[in-house]
Amino acid sequence: MKRYLETDEWNIIENDFHADNLRISESIFSLGNGRFGQRGNFEEPYSSDSYRGSFIAGITFLDKTRVGWWKNGFPAFYTRIPNAADWARVSLRLIDEELDLAQWEINSFSRRLDMKAGISYRDFETTSPKGNQLRIHVEHINNMAHPNLCLVKYSVASVNYTGKLSLLPSLNAIITNKDDEQKEKIWNTLRSGVDKDCAYLWTQTRREDAQVCYAMTYQFFKNGKETTSNPIRIEKETQTGFSLGTDMKPGDCVTLIKYTAITSSLYYERQHLVDHSIAEARQAKATGWDTLSNDHRQTWKEIWDEMDVTIEGDPEAQQGIRYNIFQLCQTYRGDDPRLNIGPKGFTGEKYGGNTYWNTELCCVPFFLLSTPRDIAKNLLIYRYNQLPKAIENARKLGFKDGAALFPQVTYNGEECHNEWEITFEEIHRNNIIVYAIAQHVQLTGNKDYLIRYGLEVMIAVSRFWSQRVSFSNPKQKYVILGVTGPDEYENNVDNNWYTNYSCVQCLRMTLQYIETIAQEYPDEYVRICHATNFRPKEETQRWHDIIDRMYLPEDKELGIFVQNDGYLDKVLESTDAIPPEERPINQHWSWDRILRSCYIKQSDVLLGLYLYYFHFDKETVRRNFEFYEPMTVHESSLSPHIHSILAARIDDVERAYQLFMHATRLDLNDYNNETHQGLHITSMPGSWLAIVKGFAGMDIRDNRLCFSPVIPKQWKGYSFQVNYLGRTLYVQVGKEIRISLIAGEELSIQVYQNVYDLKADKDSNCAIGNYSYEEAIGPS
Repeated sequence: MKRYLETDEWNIIENDFHADNLRISESIFSLGNGRFGQRGNFEEPYSSDSYRGSFIAGITFLDKTRVGWWKNGFPAFYTRIPNAADWARVSLRLIDEELDLAQWEINSFSRRLDMKAGISYRDFETTSPKGNQLRIHVEHINNMAHPNLCLVKYSVASVNYTGKLSLLPSLNAIITNKDDEQKEKIWNTLRSGVDKDCAYLWTQTRREDAQVCYAMTYQFFKNGKETTSNPIRIEKETQTGFSLGTDMKPGDCVTLIKYTAITSSLYYERQHLVDHSIAEARQAKATGWDTLSNDHRQTWKEIWDEMDVTIEGDPEAQQGIRYNIFQLCQTYRGDDPRLNIGPKGFTGEKYGGNTYWNTELCCVPFFLLSTPRDIAKNLLIYRYNQLPKAIENARKLGFKDGAALFPQVTYNGEECHNEWEITFEEIHRNNIIVYAIAQHVQLTGNKDYLIRYGLEVMIAVSRFWSQRVSFSNPKQKYVILGVTGPDEYENNVDNNWYTNYSCVQCLRMTLQYIETIAQEYPDEYVRICHATNFRPKEETQRWHDIIDRMYLPEDKELGIFVQNDGYLDKVLESTDAIPPEERPINQHWSWDRILRSCYIKQSDVLLGLYLYYFHFDKETVRRNFEFYEPMTVHESSLSPHIHSILAARIDDVERAYQLFMHATRLDLNDYNNETHQGLHITSMPGSWLAIVKGFAGMDIRDNRLCFSPVIPKQWKGYSFQVNYLGRTLYVQVGKEIRISLIAGEELSIQVYQNVYDLKADKDSNCAIGNYSYEEAIGPS
């Protein structure tokens, strides 16, 4: 764990320059706006260890799969998110020196990410090798209100320097991808150019032919007055821009405002990219910094008005939860169903920018509960649009009749992962998509998605399970053989409890919604049956049989569900037995040693108890939690928040808090020693869910919204908004619990054992006075 950042409830602050942690800081200070994003690199060149990264939403690159031993079913290509042109570059030159913080002396340094406004600030004072001292201030905005615009304000004050100073705003297409061989080339430059006030760079990916055009213009000020000095044009095939010079003396200050427009072939006709980019850059300049930055601030205000969580008395928790919400919202706008959320977002190339099941596990429930907008629906439409590919993926593996296996890793719907034990065995990912569809119906009360899209997906996934299970004569049960569960430290096992149980729930939910649509929307039901060639009697009869006779491993003596066949044959010991210097074990142990150990990477049995909580009593959850939690190393970002929620539900509030902090500050504190690769964007909403579903105890039972709040001893109170069935509720938990209906029709809710009727009228809001956890539900 690394801790060098300041604690502040609305800001991420790095005081002093930490060269050894630069890659971590570059990840943490990343900026995006849903259309593009970049790591928190310095605008000026830096010659020492750094990972420069700029990425465009929806722009991918298909690379050939490289494996030593080819197996049928492996994808021919895998998708990567290519590092794009550096559009934020601003170089600073004196007469014969160029600013480089790896070579210049740093007298003072600080940077700050203002999460409330979505603006990055950097201030430093530096001395060149020749003794020239400068003071520099930088502001960086990836505009949320104008999603094609990046704005940089770069100010330089002379402390003791007299002479010529030049600022060089440029667009740089000399790109290195992190894992590439030096000779590999992903981008071609189609055209570049410069005129009197605007430079552009038009690029295209090799093989896929996706195109991106960048155009920039500028304003230049000296001592507060705009100047129209004649710039020198930079005109190269892979770099365009300007050199803006002026004479400086001590006390002088110059400011460059760089306006960059970024457009891609995902949104614009290719033949119009250059003209559109140039026009938008020039319009940005005409509009001006102040107006554009105010628009950007207003958009962030609207986001925070919906999604903010307040935590009283714990600044580290408050900072962490806001950071996670901030990073997720600047990664995904939710307005384009062609896009999904890469595990690293715009902060790194790992995982190729592809879609994983993280989206349905963490992001879909977050957006369903945190905003009334149709963000979650667009994520689910993304999956529906890829249903034909999912059916094709299953067909490649020998499945038929419209069975679908959604990919473990994808961008366009085709599997692009090539590790057999994950790609073809971690098939539980199918079920979380069905679960997310059911959540959409349950939390919105709207069946439109289910009718138009969702039920087709559910039928196709259920067909997959109907063919994937085997019937065991010795057990007289259905079994599922040769799988990898969510715990990837157990490969190629039989009867993974979570996989088997979620298969049953998937079939049950599909049957439930088939019946609902058949009864309530008979015409749509006929259409769906025709579109899917669904054979109701024949297919559902087998599904019912699988539900009734699925083998679910358990140990009745221990009172637990067994993770998979053979798990209890291992040496069972807690993570305390692992020397601290050998953590994380995935960075120190051989894969063979990991597989033979009892240690669990992430929630497995406990994930099932979290998702399907309504089937299990508290004591069942407690026994399984107390058995599996001590052996869980939490080396997956998907794990700590699940365990935190369960700990809160069994009244182990202190353990819930520890796990919540692990989930919330996973990247800020670099728990897994990998923040330098990028952030864990798609698991970040898990910390929000840990508050809402964990500490606040929100769940749905008997079609009623219920709360059972607890408070960690480190907090004085907390509050958040939640959306349910078209209503918005404001929940405050402190010495008193107050739940207010702030939008929507009357709603009946339950708090602990009491039922309250809420109206959008403060006089009828639920308030429990003199709150005491022990008095409300009794001691644990």
